[in-house]
Order: sequence, then structure tokens, then C-alpha cells
Amino acid sequence: MFDKNLRGMIDDVRDGRMDRRAFVKRMIAVGLTAPMANQILSLGGVAMAQSPSPYKPTKRGGGGPLKLLWWQGPTLLNPHFATGTKDQDGSRVFYEPLASWDTEGKLNPILAAEIPSIQNGGLAADAKSVVWKLKPGVKWHDGKPFTADDAVFNFEYCSDPATAAVSVGSYGDVSAVEKIDDLTIRVVFKKPTPFWANAFVGAYGCLIPKHLFAEYKGSKSREAPNNLKPVGTGPYKFVEFKPGDQIRGEINPDYHMPNRPYFDTFELKGGGDAVSAARAIIQTGEYDYAWNMQVEDEVLLRLEKGGKGKTVYAPGGDIEFIAINFTDPNTEVDGERSSMKTKHPILSDPRARQALALLVDRDSVKKAIYGRAGRTTASYLNGPEEFVSKNTRWEFSIEKAAALLDEAGWKVGSDGIREKDGKKLKLLYQTSINGPRQKTQAIVKQACQKAGIDVELKSVVASVFFSSDVANPDTYAKFYSDIEMFQIPMTQPDPALHMRRYHSRNIATKENKWQGGNFPRWANKDFDAAVDAAENEIDPLKRADLYIKCNDLMWQDNVVIPVMHRIKVGAASNTLRPVISGWANDLDNLQDWYRDA
Repeated sequence: MFDKNLRGMIDDVRDGRMDRRAFVKRMIAVGLTAPMANQILSLGGVAMAQSPSPYKPTKRGGGGPLKLLWWQGPTLLNPHFATGTKDQDGSRVFYEPLASWDTEGKLNPILAAEIPSIQNGGLAADAKSVVWKLKPGVKWHDGKPFTADDAVFNFEYCSDPATAAVSVGSYGDVSAVEKIDDLTIRVVFKKPTPFWANAFVGAYGCLIPKHLFAEYKGSKSREAPNNLKPVGTGPYKFVEFKPGDQIRGEINPDYHMPNRPYFDTFELKGGGDAVSAARAIIQTGEYDYAWNMQVEDEVLLRLEKGGKGKTVYAPGGDIEFIAINFTDPNTEVDGERSSMKTKHPILSDPRARQALALLVDRDSVKKAIYGRAGRTTASYLNGPEEFVSKNTRWEFSIEKAAALLDEAGWKVGSDGIREKDGKKLKLLYQTSINGPRQKTQAIVKQACQKAGIDVELKSVVASVFFSSDVANPDTYAKFYSDIEMFQIPMTQPDPALHMRRYHSRNIATKENKWQGGNFPRWANKDFDAAVDAAENEIDPLKRADLYIKCNDLMWQDNVVIPVMHRIKVGAASNTLRPVISGWANDLDNLQDWYRDA
């Protein structure tokens, strides 16, 4: 797995001859990141050092109310049905995983007693299993004990196809979850699994209680009363939920972390838009924190002058992109549009896709919209650093795009719009409603018009666009347009889930109720092979090369056109000290939030 020199350094750290920090610095010097260096140490038998808490609380509570503003309001509170970040966040206040990702991309134990490693016996040397020790004394909000039976049940619940859990992908590599004793489980993988911190970790790893959901597994899963009335293990207990509008909770007096949480109550208000949310935090101080500030940087800078709040930033791997539809959204086959039985009449030609990529003016998008919150990029995969390709590049050129379209047979008509075989070159470009996305649409449309492409813009209410409603024609997964734009958060410092979605086995179809992550309907055998190989490769350097290859194949085929490497942006009151990670959802570390005196 490791070459001789690397193995020697790992042995030095384990035996105390080398400081962990010195090892991490050497790894950074050869192009790796701190999270990857720590993962190498963990695989090599060196226990992971836990990140210190950002503050040292002396008592539980006393912090008064915490008022949160989510301009896309949660609509359900079961983490296994959370199709978007808003529903994951609404669920996460009450439910917890075994571990989450801290601000440095390291694993932080939540319901686990410790993070598994080879040294503590948690990780198998062949990467085929991991043993989790559960924290003793944890109680569900109704007083029942949290045990290994709950963890085993969650695996069975998610793995049942009739449950239709969106979290099923996190358990796709798991063949079994075995109860060793009441506070110990073994997760057995189908094959060597280098990224073992997937199942039971992060947003999709949150656990629900067996004693309340056992009767609602499978086809009855949507009927569970507790889908809307959560009973979890988290820092706050459920008080009230108005879907799309408001969630209220109160402090959990039996919370398993000492002297936490700081706040006595919380309110999460939903609705509105990003700009009004920014004003309610930064300018008026009506709320304490707002999520996902998709607001032009110029507006944020203006609000920050003399305001009652500020913007907070957390770099990660999030990417705003334009996706290309490889199927025909206007032809219906067996009751399904954008069917895999069709090909897109225009964008199936790689020259047309390449021309579109040349018509995205990233510099203008950054300057006019994202500012501090964005970095131009040609890659879909933008972190951690060891997975970032040095082979991709982007260019904005209307002239080169026009030449490609000429080559593809699209000639400029008398009205300035290209046509071929009597058909106009017209594309429908959809996204969700928010200011930055509509302004990005306008920038792209202007360039396309200069190249002879007629672009029709469509904006869909976010709650509809990101919905899992199978009857809704305007969801991003159904993709009933030619191109569409949005963001996919990278909620863990590993590319496995981020890249797996584009495997051909994950194509969104009517048969799987459009739950597949591969919404562009792109199929590439070389990409599939590289993803499959990466998920079996336990050598971290070889694994990184495979994911770089995956990224490069997506770039070469213009599956998506990266618009901006987005830095996570929130808005916080001047006194609030939120703990935000670029590798996790905003509320994953809510138990550590506090306020300055």
C-alpha cells in the first residue's frame, strides 16, 4: 500500500520519533492536504487526533434563544428522505450520525465513542470492515437507550428498496452491519473500501430510533408519524414543525455531550429569499444566522458596512455548474421524457457541448456576482487538493465557439440564429430562482446570442426544483430542459460520493423514481471503470490519480460546465460564533455553537 519511505515516516509517527504535525507538513509539501495526510496515518495505524472544541463550555444552556433563517424552508424531518440540504439541516438538529466532519475535514465523534483506526482495532487491514464503538449512556429524546440495535435497524431500513431512502447510496458498499454487543457494531463491506467513513457518517448517516420506526420500514415508510415529529439524540428536542415555514426546539437536558448545547431554544424560520435573509442578519439583526448566502458580493459588502452582522466563509469542494442533457427532453418514450432510449438532437454532438463551454464567461460571473465567495475553475472536483486535476483549463471565446458550431453544420440564419436541416439552434436553460443564478443565466445567454444560439431562460422556485415529487415535471432530476444550473455540495472531504453519482448505474429514470444522481444521463465506460477502481484502491496516491482521471473524463466530454468553485457563505450576527465546515452541512456541529458574552 505505501512505499518504503512513507511507511517509515508512518512508523516514526506511531512510535513517537516524528511529530504528527511534521508528517502533515511533509505531505502538504508533496501536494497532499492535511485531511488526506491524517487519513494516511489512520490507515497506517496511527490514531486520529481529534480537533479541539472551539470553546470550553462550563455549563449546559443559559445562552437564550438561537434564531436561524433558512430561506428554503425544510419540508420533512426524516434524514433518510431528505432530498436537499434544507431537509438535511432540518433533520440534523434532532438526529445525529456516529461521526461528522469538523472545520478541518477531520472526523469528529458524535454518537461514536471514538473514531476507528487500525491502532485501536477499529479498521481492518484489508479495508473490508470497520468496527464502531458506540458512546454509552446516550438516550433518545423519549428516554429510551440508544444501542447497536438502532444502528443495525437503520442499515436494514435504508437498504430495503421499498423504503426508497435517499440515503441508500451511503450504504451501497455495505454487505452487512453486525451487532457485536449493545455498544459495538461491525460494518462489513462487499469489497475493500478505502473510504470507510461513509455509512453512518455525516448528513446521510443520521440515525432514527428503531422502536418508533420498525413498523414503518419498507412500503409503509412514508406513513410514519415521526417523519414530521422527530425523536432523536441531538442537542435539541422537538417542539413544533410547520413544513416550509418553521421548526422550533428546546434544549435536551439529557444531551450526551457535557455542558452542551449553549442555547436554550432554537427557531429555524423558512421561506423568503437569500437577499432578505442577508438583510435580516447583517443589517437588522433580527436573526442570528442565515444559511447559503447566494447573494452578490457587492450587496453583502454594502450590508456589512455598519451592520449588525457579517458574512462567514468555509472553503470546501462545492461547485456551481451547468449540466448538459445527453437525452432528448422533448421526446416521450414509454411515458418518460429525457429517456435513455433517446439522444439529444443538438448536444449529443461533442462540438456543440464544447462550444457551450467556451461561452461561459467565468471571470464576469466572479466579478459581477460571487466575489469573495467564488473561484473560477474548469474542474468539477475542486478539493481536497490531492484530488484536484492540473490537466483541465477553461477559456471564454465567442469566436472559437462560433467556429465549432460552423464545423458542426449550424449556419447563421438571416435572423442571426443558427439553423441546421431547417431546425433552429434553440436551447432551454433552467435553474432555481435566486439572484446570482438569474444573473449568471443572463451572462451566459448574452454570449450565446452573440454566437448564434437562441437561449430561453426558465427559473423554477427552489422548493419545486429540488423536490423529490415524482409528479413534478420541473425538478432538476427529471431534467426536462436542454441545460440546467445549480450546485451540488461536497459534504465530505473525499470524492467517492461526489463522483459516484455520474456512474452509469446511477442514471435518474422513471423506474427509480428519478432518485439516481446521474441526471445528465451520461454513460462512459472509462469513467465507470475508474470510479469502480477508485472505490477498491486502498493506496491513497493511486486512488487520487483515479479520481483525477474521472474529473478529466467529465471535462473532456463536457458533461457539466463548471461555473464557479463556490466557497460556503453564511451570515451571522456579530456576537454569534458558529462552527461551520466546508465539508459538512451548516448545522452538523450545532452543539458547539455559542455567543460572545
